Amino acid sequence: MDVDGMASDQPATLRELPQVQETSIIHTGLPLSNGAQHRESFREIPVKVHIRRPDKDSWVYVGRATVSLDTTGHTSQVVVRMTATDKVLTVFGESSELQAEKRGNFVVVGCLDGPKVVSWSLNALNASETLRLLACIELACYRCKQAIADPRSHHRSRRRVERVIKDDRRKRHRRRQEQEAMIDLFSKQDLNAPEDHP
Repeated sequence: MDVDGMASDQPATLRELPQVQETSIIHTGLPLSNGAQHRESFREIPVKVHIRRPDKDSWVYVGRATVSLDTTGHTSQVVVRMTATDKVLTVFGESSELQAEKRGNFVVVGCLDGPKVVSWSLNALNASETLRLLACIELACYRCKQAIADPRSHHRSRRRVERVIKDDRRKRHRRRQEQEAMIDLFSKQDLNAPEDHP
């Protein structure tokens, strides 16, 4: 997964967020409202998007997309849209249960879908854009009201998300080790050796 997207220095224009069917948004935890929403003056971040679905070990390339920070009142959400079609791929917001991590020029977002994990990999242009992308996700997804009203519940919720994602990572690592062991075992077998018959 390399990076060769181009960043635009022009601010995003104000326009309405198109209405999208629920089925077109993959694991967001945050359905788009039917009302008109407006993008603030925010320079969209171009990314390459990969997805790793539950119980899968490999990433699947989705395509080029742009990340925008859409604000309505006092709430904001990060929206990932396909560059070519403007189709919404996913939305991250305050109701999303996720963990975002920076890995080089990638931001990997692990999202809880019940007991399973859907992972998004957003490959930004450079380190500066990657940090801006990570900051946008953390800003939009931080549960301010819960943290203020019930800090203990907020802490427990974050720990649960971290634990589920960590367990998912451990399972994938174990599967890879088992696959490598099987490959190593087969590679040591001499397939040209004559079979022994009783």
